[in-house]
Amino acid sequence: MAQSGVQLEKISCSICLDLLKDPVTIPCGHSYCMNCIKGHWDGEDQMEVHSCPQCRKDFIPRPNLEKSIMLAELVEDLKEIGLQAAPADHCYAGPEDEMKIFCRTDQQCICYCCTMDYHKYHATVPAAAERAEKQKKLQESRQQIHQRIQDQEKDVKLLQQEVEAINVSADKAVEDSEEIFTELIRLLQERSSEVKQQIRSQQETEVSRVKDVQEKLEQEITELKRKDAELEQLSHTEDHTQFLLNYPSLPALRESTHSSSINIRPLRHFEDVTAAVSELRDIMYDVLRDTWTNISLAISEVDTFLSVEPEPETRAEFLKYSQKITLDPNTANSFLSLFERNRKAKKTDKQSYPDHPDRFTQHSQVLSRESLTGRCYWEVEWKGAGRGVVAILNKDVSREEKFGLNDKSWSLVCSTNKYTFKYNNTETPVSGPVSSRIGVYLNHRAGILSFYSVSETMTLLHRVQTRFTQPLYVGVELFCNGASAELIKLK
Repeated sequence: MAQSGVQLEKISCSICLDLLKDPVTIPCGHSYCMNCIKGHWDGEDQMEVHSCPQCRKDFIPRPNLEKSIMLAELVEDLKEIGLQAAPADHCYAGPEDEMKIFCRTDQQCICYCCTMDYHKYHATVPAAAERAEKQKKLQESRQQIHQRIQDQEKDVKLLQQEVEAINVSADKAVEDSEEIFTELIRLLQERSSEVKQQIRSQQETEVSRVKDVQEKLEQEITELKRKDAELEQLSHTEDHTQFLLNYPSLPALRESTHSSSINIRPLRHFEDVTAAVSELRDIMYDVLRDTWTNISLAISEVDTFLSVEPEPETRAEFLKYSQKITLDPNTANSFLSLFERNRKAKKTDKQSYPDHPDRFTQHSQVLSRESLTGRCYWEVEWKGAGRGVVAILNKDVSREEKFGLNDKSWSLVCSTNKYTFKYNNTETPVSGPVSSRIGVYLNHRAGILSFYSVSETMTLLHRVQTRFTQPLYVGVELFCNGASAELIKLK
């Protein structure tokens, strides 16, 4: 570059690439046009940290800007003596020139002289600014990788748990079936061997399928970690030019070859086999041939791997799973009265109920008579002040505890102006439209529990994804005298 070009660069703003206007020098020593650095920092106000566009040094708080009188006088003096950029035909870059400018049009680093020649009308920015933008994109890519790693490590863990569950269930089915067939001695000995062989065959098939996907996920995690290491190494590259040269050569992140979320049905695996074999114990030899078909079918239908049942989305679809539920008088607290054929509970004065081990003693709570498995949907209608709690729970919960204070009950607290979800003595605020009617959907096998606000439309309030190991019961609690809760008879 010509000598005039060198001097011109020294008194030029690296933001606008023009001679300094109202020059200011910030604490790190770099100088800019006052309006340029103001505009740059205005854009960073939301981040509360302000940095130098060239050296990236951070300042907290935002520095005050004072006009650099010496630089301003130097610019004016140079203007007076007519110092201008060298003509394009005589502007050359020498080996000592630093390439501090990035041409977005040609996607390459250039020197200041090039901005007045071959790249005169191109879109150019300081290399530091371009690097900052690409650094941000790099960080976003790393965040996506980290999230995918977390998701797939979770999936691997679920798959490992599934392998263990299949093995435990299969081992128990083999053990139970062997005991039953021992009782049948000679007549069923042949069938015992066949059942054992089929269970092991199906077990091997299921475990093999799960481990195949597990292996693929582990390979992808390894590849993602390798990719993350490359990106991390690149992110620490101090030389802007080297960073920008290497950045476009990085391969794009490939789409995952597997779902980012594994959803395994928490089924009973081989337990149905045991039930089918038990049936043979009480059946005479003349029907053995017919029941054998049931055993073979139970084994062949073991298919727990990654099965996803479509969940209902509209109220009409939910109503297909509507469940008739009544309340159990033997569990009702003495301050609750039951009406409408035990579908409605109302908080009243103390009742003279007989003693019963299933009765709630400390709180105005009651359980359903029916147990819930499979897929079920029901609705609760609140009336009166205070409202109450709708819950599902294991039957063996303490009769002295409130719903939601243990790991055996999941409850939605419904007041007149808000909702709160409680589980294992932990409260979670729930947002959504307040309604006098609550819909509850349970998919026992899939481990899904959802609460809905029901009016003209259904609005999801809270969803639980877990694993239910026992049949569940509906629970209702009322807060104030005169308040009632009715399990609606759905059409």
